[in-house]
Amino acid sequence: MDWAFVHKAWDRWASNSVGTSGQPLKAALLINYDPTGPSRLLSTVSEQEGIKAKPIELSQFVDFIKRDKLQSESFFIGPSQYVVTSIHENWFCARCMNTLKPAGEGAIAMQTAAFLLIGLYDGSIGSASRGMVAVDQFAWQLGRRNL
Repeated sequence: MDWAFVHKAWDRWASNSVGTSGQPLKAALLINYDPTGPSRLLSTVSEQEGIKAKPIELSQFVDFIKRDKLQSESFFIGPSQYVVTSIHENWFCARCMNTLKPAGEGAIAMQTAAFLLIGLYDGSIGSASRGMVAVDQFAWQLGRRNL
């Protein structure tokens, strides 16, 4: 695993894609995840920006991914509960069910060879589109290194 590349790419990407003023994402998480690895290997938070996620919370999210019941279950990231709204080959979108924000909140989760990348955004369709582009850009960088 080329951790130096991952960390440098994350820092560069997060500084342009995650934040409160004009960035497409309000928060992002990168979770080390190998679905083909032994079950004793725990997924860990490799990087996070705009959120302070606890490992136990994220282990519940990873379990949600492993159960592969995206259409019939919901998941939590922090205090927010999400329901999946659209599923694609290696990614899915979800909407927050307990938001107080009038425009809503959403999440985009994308799986690469070695990671789960989650982008969180505020808003609706336009925000989701901008968030998807941002998440896809970082996933593409990881994919170039087969990570």
